[in-house]
Amino acid sequence: MSVITTHVLDTVLGKPAAGISVRLERQESGRMGISGAPAGGVQDARSRWIEIADGITDADGRCRDLAPDAGPGDYRLTFETGDYLRGYGRKTIYPEISITFRCSGEPHYHLPLLLSDNSYTTYRGS
Repeated sequence: MSVITTHVLDTVLGKPAAGISVRLERQESGRMGISGAPAGGVQDARSRWIEIADGITDADGRCRDLAPDAGPGDYRLTFETGDYLRGYGRKTIYPEISITFRCSGEPHYHLPLLLSDNSYTTYRGS
């Protein structure tokens, strides 16, 4: 099982971004073959995202407890950035940012978000 964490840094202010709502979802696929048995790697229209956790970044811009025991699969982190930026009187073209990633069972997935008004960067941290 894997731990999934995140960290948001406001690169305009040069500080952690506290108070951002974060949602973690896992993709649940409706993979079915002709006989009703799972089809190897074929994904159909019945795939959907299931929310498994949510949180708010702390004073250090971190969500440390989103998923302490995530299994292998595809996940999506969604950050509600619009409210945060409006709170500082800033405008953005990204009111929400989603990062989709694959968890293959390694012990820790740390996915930081570097945020500015009209751009963002993410990477796999440690």
